[in-house]
Amino acid sequence: MITIIRNAKVYQPEEAGRKDILLIDGKIGAVAENISLEIKNADGLLSEIDATGMIAVPGFIDSHTHMTGGGGEGGYRTRTPEAVLTDFTMAGITTAVGCLGTDGVTRNMISLLAKAKGLEEEGLSTYIYTGSYHVPPVTVTGEVMKDLLIVDKIIGIGEIAVSDHRSSQPTLSEFQRLAADARVGGMLSGKAGILNIHLGDGSRMLDLILQTVEQTEIPITQFLPTHINRNRELFEEGILYAKKGGYIDFTASNDPVFWEEKYGEVRTCTGIKRLLDENISQDQFTISSDAQGSLPLFNEKMEFVGLGVGKPECILKEIRAAVLEYKIPLEVMLRAVTVNPARILKLTGKGRIEAGFDADLCLLDEAELILDTVFCKGKRMVYDGHPEVYGTFENVK
Repeated sequence: MITIIRNAKVYQPEEAGRKDILLIDGKIGAVAENISLEIKNADGLLSEIDATGMIAVPGFIDSHTHMTGGGGEGGYRTRTPEAVLTDFTMAGITTAVGCLGTDGVTRNMISLLAKAKGLEEEGLSTYIYTGSYHVPPVTVTGEVMKDLLIVDKIIGIGEIAVSDHRSSQPTLSEFQRLAADARVGGMLSGKAGILNIHLGDGSRMLDLILQTVEQTEIPITQFLPTHINRNRELFEEGILYAKKGGYIDFTASNDPVFWEEKYGEVRTCTGIKRLLDENISQDQFTISSDAQGSLPLFNEKMEFVGLGVGKPECILKEIRAAVLEYKIPLEVMLRAVTVNPARILKLTGKGRIEAGFDADLCLLDEAELILDTVFCKGKRMVYDGHPEVYGTFENVK
């Protein structure tokens, strides 16, 4: 199928004006004004979409999801369900990175790998991290470096938990060895070898990362700490960390209860506005959804008192709020879910609307940024705000 999208306002993610976009063989063939294409015997092979009044943006890269489900902090009944294809596509996500969390026992790497492959067969682009909260990490082959070298979908290690009562409380030596293995494994495999770090709300915050950077030759860019907006104290440390050259990842949230004083989460769009005010580079932050991960609530005694579930849709909601309410430029917010994660995670061909890149893109209503159409590798997955392609077991009666 060859598709021409006509007259869209294109964000590559930089604003590029009104253009036509040619999609061919799963790639972006051209981005130009008034693309002309004549194909003999083209019945059923060529389609055109009039995108007047719409914005074309790169498909979102969600760098932290629990596609096999997560949770369990409140017992077996609180294990969250697996994601399905339309959870992602209906949120504008065309690339998802999966990980394990608190539970690396009943949720294991083989299941995660199989789930990622299944979602890819259904149309999504997928990658995974090896490991879970705990050190030593659970793996496919028995060693993290082997996982990086042998398993194509594995691009890094994570999410390793620190400063959290659910962490395995790794020593500095254990943490540094893991970071070293991630770096060398990434170098040998040509992958990012990133160490994705779950930050809890403990007082040690980013200490293990900072000590590793100070005491070893491992660069600060080897780490992608997530949940940086978990509370105000951690976010302030994250600002200082970013000023040192580190990357930080915001966890978007649907649930305003987490923004209340009692829990103190810094809303993503609020946090990004603060980063811009602090003149922190627009290349240093990402946004992820923690999709299907549990969002447990604990009291001051660290007793489980409630549970939410991460939703992929929260990314677009935060982008919309940032642009429409906080007046943050759209291209700034788009960087956090397109070119930045693509560069940090070394996802070749992802994150831009540009000739030669994968045909992953979304069409949004220009006025309200409402999702209309989604393409994954040139295949239309969502149209007019409704799914065109469902996961294998969705809508099964």
